[in-house]
Parts: sequence; structure tokens; C-alpha cells
Amino acid sequence: MSWFNNSPLLSLLKGLSENNVKVVVTTDHGSIRVNNAIKVIGDRETNTNLRYKLGKNLNYKSKQIFEVRDPRKAFLPSRNVSTSYIFANSDDFLAYPNNYNYYANYYKDTFQHGGISMEEMIIPVITLVPKG
Repeated sequence: MSWFNNSPLLSLLKGLSENNVKVVVTTDHGSIRVNNAIKVIGDRETNTNLRYKLGKNLNYKSKQIFEVRDPRKAFLPSRNVSTSYIFANSDDFLAYPNNYNYYANYYKDTFQHGGISMEEMIIPVITLVPKG
């Protein structure tokens, strides 16, 4: 609150309000602190993102992952006919079995983008309307 009360943003919003300007404030989606590594096996074409993977030869425990086997049905791009997507849920992240313990510890308790969580799926929006 101290930062906001002394920031140029407050002055800008007051000036816009005095000129009867409606302001819409939003932000990019958030990030989530990840804590639980999920093992995923992919070929060399699989992307390296920690919260989602796309590829044609993904191996994982399906009960731990949200999967999209036909990208067209979810309006996702497809590199080839056998491309599928998987997404980490809640505070999970995806790690390869090689050096699994190292990466599981390295990325645990870090903030990551992507996956399926409220922080990633909900985009905050507020509309400010001048009084008067």
C-alpha cells in the first residue's frame, strides 16, 4: 500500500478520473510455486517446459497428468498426426527420469508458468469508473 500511495500510478489514475476516463486494468496470467515432480519420458523433439509437454512419444502415468491426445479438439497446434499434449496440475511439474532427483530438488519451490492451476487459468480484470 505504501508503494501505491507514493507511486506515479496513483497520480495517473487520479488524473484520468478527473478527466472522466474509464480505465481497464488487467495482467498476464500468473505463475505457481511448484513442489511435486512428475516423471515424464519423451523423445528428443519434446519441448523442455516444466508445466506442459508436447510430443509424439510421451510416456507418463495418466492419472497424474491432464492429457490432450487430439490437439485439434482443444484448438492446439499439432506438429504431426501423432502429437499430443500433457499438462501438469496444481503444484506439479514435469521432470525427465535422467537426473530426476537433481531436477526434482532444483525446481522444487520455484515459480513456474503454464500447466493447469487457478493462477494460470484466471486472468484478473478490473474496470475503474470515475465517480460523478
